[in-house]
Amino acid sequence: MKKPKLATVWCEACAGCHMSFLDLDEGLVDILSQVELTVSPLTDVKDFAFPPVDVGIVEGGVGNQENREVIERLRRQCRLLIAWGDCAVFGGIHTLRNGLSTDEVLRCSYVETAGTVNGVIPCHEDIPPLLDKVLPVNAVVAVDGYVPGCPPAPEVLAYCLKELLAGRLPVLPEEMIHFD
Repeated sequence: MKKPKLATVWCEACAGCHMSFLDLDEGLVDILSQVELTVSPLTDVKDFAFPPVDVGIVEGGVGNQENREVIERLRRQCRLLIAWGDCAVFGGIHTLRNGLSTDEVLRCSYVETAGTVNGVIPCHEDIPPLLDKVLPVNAVVAVDGYVPGCPPAPEVLAYCLKELLAGRLPVLPEEMIHFD
């Protein structure tokens, strides 16, 4: 039987969900032996030209144009899309900037910080422009499954992946749902 293809991406987030994925320890070896991991920040891929995949997993909110383009590309290439972690599911802590204009965010971050002297807002063609607001993934593309948590515990991610491998869309049992 052909292994299902899996791709993961990391948008505006802290990497906690992928760290939780790595915290599966020996369980990760078992799961990875059952899938073909095609694209993932775990493999340090910089080119998000996704091949067709069975499952796409997104960590992080959508905060800049590159995030939007990456998840739109992934959505077109995957059969199921799963949002991992509070940032992907709800927008996360990054949505705290949503009450400010983009100019205010950049000025506060690069010019007016307590430790900045002669601050300059970075400007380069390789820096993707910020969106006006940080969005949860489902505000940009259709999402098939949600795994909340900050980050979701390794056993929750394992449950989710095992359900997907069994051909079921994961629905977390009540005892696994935490919003902390």
